[in-house]
Amino acid sequence: MTSTLPTIHEIRRSQRADGPAAVLAIGTANPANCVSQEDFPDYYFRVTKSENLTNLKHKLRTMCEKTPTEKRFFHLTEELLNAHPEFLDRGQPSLDGRLDIAAVAAPELAASAAVKAIAEWGRPVTDITHLIVTTNSTAHSPGIDLRLASLLGLRSSTRRTMIHLGGCNGGSASMRLAKDLAENNRGARVLVACVELTLIAFRGPEEANPHMLISQAIFGDGAAAVIVGADAVRPVERPLFVMVSASQTVVPGTDHVLSMKLTEGGLDGDIFTKDLVPLAADNVVQCLADAFGQLGVAVEWNDLFWAVHPGMREILEHVESTLQLEPCKLSASRSVLRQYGNMLGATVIFVLDEVRRRRMDEEDAAEWGVMMGFGPGFTIETMVLHAARDT
Repeated sequence: MTSTLPTIHEIRRSQRADGPAAVLAIGTANPANCVSQEDFPDYYFRVTKSENLTNLKHKLRTMCEKTPTEKRFFHLTEELLNAHPEFLDRGQPSLDGRLDIAAVAAPELAASAAVKAIAEWGRPVTDITHLIVTTNSTAHSPGIDLRLASLLGLRSSTRRTMIHLGGCNGGSASMRLAKDLAENNRGARVLVACVELTLIAFRGPEEANPHMLISQAIFGDGAAAVIVGADAVRPVERPLFVMVSASQTVVPGTDHVLSMKLTEGGLDGDIFTKDLVPLAADNVVQCLADAFGQLGVAVEWNDLFWAVHPGMREILEHVESTLQLEPCKLSASRSVLRQYGNMLGATVIFVLDEVRRRRMDEEDAAEWGVMMGFGPGFTIETMVLHAARDT
């Protein structure tokens, strides 16, 4: 008796999904501590015991008033700061204390978002085959991915990937990776979890460095989770968005514009807003043209739905002006920025969830869409989406 062995090509084909990856479920979560943007300057200078620095307080108030944000959420509380006064002074070593807190708080917040996504997905948690976790808030190994897997009850064979210090791009980058994993592993179900805690970068005001108040004025805490898979199992799974293509572009000579690093005093870095703000708009048209050109799809920008990482208001305004978008097209991004502030990598998934909600309310019936993220590098992530039909 003879047997015919499969060819490498046949084996490879059997390992890959038949169709494209799709977003199957979304969940989001925030800490309980909420501070209005109007009250934040008083709150910040009180908890940092810096109320004597009236000039800096005025600067922060002006920054907060210029943002469209109405409130932000924080794991860090006044009680926690009283227990860790070293967090307030950049000159004091505080990284160990910050990381110890984040090692517990980050996976718990991520789990809150993931549980919502899993419930919407409708399949057993043990059906998750891959886990991607992205954060700027921790630096342990074993990391919060292992703790999160334990909290959720994932199988020990679940394949885990950590993305550290991706900045605002973390969410978009993890979605790109999830697409590749889902399409290249038949039956894969990828849980993406993005979690951000500002406690890693929180510190008191410095008269010699008023520029650092920018980060205190715009960032907040949050977690978002997405389940990605190809070849949906009907009727349990109901795709939301088909992930048609994903690309990454680095703008040469811009690595100084946005930077991050872990120091003894916590997460530190630079944001040069005057250089940063126009970069997205100056390069967005080429990124979009490349993405849709490779697909052979001709579109008008106002015929798309948009999930753009808001970062800050000025970036949205520049992108909107460059693409000549109707005001409603970036309303999901503006809504998230207004309700939560900038939650770094988690933010773009909050925006995608808001796009989903608005589509359910028939506020935007566009068939094709784009998800975009911006981060250190200066890096632009572009993902072409197609609204899934409920069939």
